[in-house]
Amino acid sequence: MTAEIPPAPDGAHRLFGERRPRAEAFVAILADTGVSHGLIGPREVPILWERHVLNCAVIEDAFSRDARVIDVGSGAGLPGLAVAIARPDLDVHLVEPMLRRTEWLEHTTRELDLENVTVHRGRAEEFHGQLSAPFVTARAVARLDKLARWCVPLVDPGGQMIAMKGRSAADEIAKAAKVLRRLGVTASEVTPHGADILDEPTLTVDCSVRGG
Repeated sequence: MTAEIPPAPDGAHRLFGERRPRAEAFVAILADTGVSHGLIGPREVPILWERHVLNCAVIEDAFSRDARVIDVGSGAGLPGLAVAIARPDLDVHLVEPMLRRTEWLEHTTRELDLENVTVHRGRAEEFHGQLSAPFVTARAVARLDKLARWCVPLVDPGGQMIAMKGRSAADEIAKAAKVLRRLGVTASEVTPHGADILDEPTLTVDCSVRGG
């Protein structure tokens, strides 16, 4: 292990509840094989809870009960695995093109005994017309215009793309407006998550897709 893992903060207790031990196990895996596989930088280990796991898990409130969720470019399982731990009712599908990463995701899913997670190897575009869900999410994958081209075709009519973004979220919406309209996005808004858990809330760009 590359560095000492800090104990779970109070926010983890509130967010994960009785599933907190699985969240702690996920953090331990990220600090170990997540680092050795190049998914997490060794300097990130001391801040895994706040910067990564809690930062991602708080978006669970964006998804309705028992929904299917696709996480595009899942990488280290962020946000997909963090959300799946927090919300066992969700049917979470991780889409990742790199073989080594999909193998890591599959192994981690088994280690955490997450029966609500399915891993798919491939680029998002390869699943257009084959895989869809009411909600599609992604974190730190690409600019909003490019991300929308990959993700919106995976969104069921009337569903949403929930894109994790930083403080420039509103600017990205403005710059991507034409692309979003062309893809059938009818409304876009910035939503904060986890204000009562994180020092700085996680921001998502929520893009509503035209109904069928």
